[in-house]
Amino acid sequence: MTSIIYFDMCALILVLVIVFSVIFRKMTNGLSNRLFLVLSAIMLVDIIFDLWAVAEDIRPDVENCSIAIRYISHMGYLFFRNLTVPVYTVYLISLTDTWHKLKKDWVLKMVLILPSAVVFVMILLDPATNLMFYFDENFKYTRSHCFPLAYINAIVYVGLGLFYLIKYRKLFSNAKLISLYSIYPLTIIATAIQWYKHELLVELFFSSIALMLITITVQRPEELIDSSTGLGKYSAYADDMKRNFANEKNVGIIIINISNYTSMLSILGYDSANELLKKVAGDISAVNKEMKLHADMYYLDRGRFRIIVTERNYDKINTAAEKINSELRNSIILNQLELNLIAYVCVAYCPKDISDFRSLMAFGNDLCEKIPFSGHVLQAADVIKSKSFHLNGEMDEIIDNAIANRKFMVYYQPIYSVEKKRFVSAEALLRLNDDKYGFIPPDLFIAAAERSGAIHKIGDYVLEEVCRFISGEDFDKLGLDYIEINLSVAQCMQTDLADKVLQITSKYGVSHDKINLEITETAASYAQNIMMENLEKLTQAGIKFSLDDYGTGFSNIKSVASLPITLVKLDKAFVDEEDNPRMWIVLKNTIKMLKDMDMQIVVEGIESEQLAKRFAELNCEYIQGYYYSRPIPENEFVDFMKVHA
Repeated sequence: MTSIIYFDMCALILVLVIVFSVIFRKMTNGLSNRLFLVLSAIMLVDIIFDLWAVAEDIRPDVENCSIAIRYISHMGYLFFRNLTVPVYTVYLISLTDTWHKLKKDWVLKMVLILPSAVVFVMILLDPATNLMFYFDENFKYTRSHCFPLAYINAIVYVGLGLFYLIKYRKLFSNAKLISLYSIYPLTIIATAIQWYKHELLVELFFSSIALMLITITVQRPEELIDSSTGLGKYSAYADDMKRNFANEKNVGIIIINISNYTSMLSILGYDSANELLKKVAGDISAVNKEMKLHADMYYLDRGRFRIIVTERNYDKINTAAEKINSELRNSIILNQLELNLIAYVCVAYCPKDISDFRSLMAFGNDLCEKIPFSGHVLQAADVIKSKSFHLNGEMDEIIDNAIANRKFMVYYQPIYSVEKKRFVSAEALLRLNDDKYGFIPPDLFIAAAERSGAIHKIGDYVLEEVCRFISGEDFDKLGLDYIEINLSVAQCMQTDLADKVLQITSKYGVSHDKINLEITETAASYAQNIMMENLEKLTQAGIKFSLDDYGTGFSNIKSVASLPITLVKLDKAFVDEEDNPRMWIVLKNTIKMLKDMDMQIVVEGIESEQLAKRFAELNCEYIQGYYYSRPIPENEFVDFMKVHA
């Protein structure tokens, strides 16, 4: 009898630890987690009833104890013991997320409900019928002829559970699958032992071991829950959506991307940024609770949140998205800072709008880059139909095609010398006119080329085209001193950039003083060793450099002064602020500072005679802009220069 108490007490301790672990680790969000907690609680109650029944059976004055109490203890044990198996099967169904299929299969629903219902009725009626057990003339607990129905009931659910595990095995890792399977052989072994040794009650102990294995391998919060927000992790979202697509389950997703999260992180620091994420997660959770969406919520990373809504709550999803969007548009006060989030909120229906997992992830990842921010809730169906979305989605292919078929064109914009009163140079600018989409803005294809790495081939193409133009007969007749060529940040970081430039200029016999390479202020701010080596090698070869877009990037005076730069191009942003007295003071002092550093100045974006005169009066040597000419193709540029020579 000691051994019986030992096994039951061990089972009690194990299940108590499991229940405490589930609650302490906050593994209560989501149907599967709640079902696991219910399963653990049922087993805990079952153990308590078993201990109670054993205590009643071994009392020395058993013939004087209440038969009603003994019935209650044994009935409680049998009821919850038989409840464990169907609840475990329901737990498996929730892990496979196939409820939508179960609702359509009435045979499967009957198999899931009927066996337990029959056994439960027999247990509840047992005091009157003695169908399951009774107490003989010696007050000894005795199983009746219908007791094997409890085992048949268990076998039905074992078969159903195995069916789900085998059919949907690809949804689980090997470790999880083994743990989920383990409850069946352990229960069979325990049942066999207990069949022959009635006094050796090991079923609950073996079941608690299986439950512990599932806790360790399946119910793992470090894999599922983000510690900062308390929402599901990226891995949990990926697993759930892969399962939804595999099971052809209809779900709605509220996609939330905070596009300026990186900037917020740099401003706030890691700890405060986490507080910001908690605030956003709290707002999302509040809407979920208020709207009674019963949705699963996730935090992926880098300010990206996802909310999965089941089909039965489709009527609420757009209202919830609008509420979330409204909350995120409000200013957030954190550490005495007033923060404004740029949050993209989009509603997608899967698989109706997006039919597979890979496309869903790509859509969510690229949303901020492919669609201009409007502040309104987006609909994935509308976004996918839009020209800009398709254009951005096909940009890599468009660029590859343009490189292969030489569809890029180099345009030239003349630069006017205030001192010489004529055009002395020009900037080479890349243009793309696609067969399908027509003219594509440079900021779109240049950004895409930098992400894909195609910018290096494009840079080589531009340099080749400019050198070919300079080496031609027309160029000598134009009286130009040099052509400016833009270098991207990625190009500046190439270890072989200098060698490549010198090789191409040598190929076309172009004098190095006919080339001026422009680096952006952003590139200048990096000041990496590789970039500095490239600049120094090219400078020694006689190639000059200018700093483009000055006033819009992140460089400081020290980095500008340390670079081998002879020319600085003031960005159009300065020109646009001509009516701002304070900005004009900044501009005049900036020009004076650059002049004191023996640098020449080009002003970009001049569109009127008045502006041209104002900057000429500030001793800016060169002026560039639509006032003189837009960027034009090579043949038109040659004609333009012949007229304005």
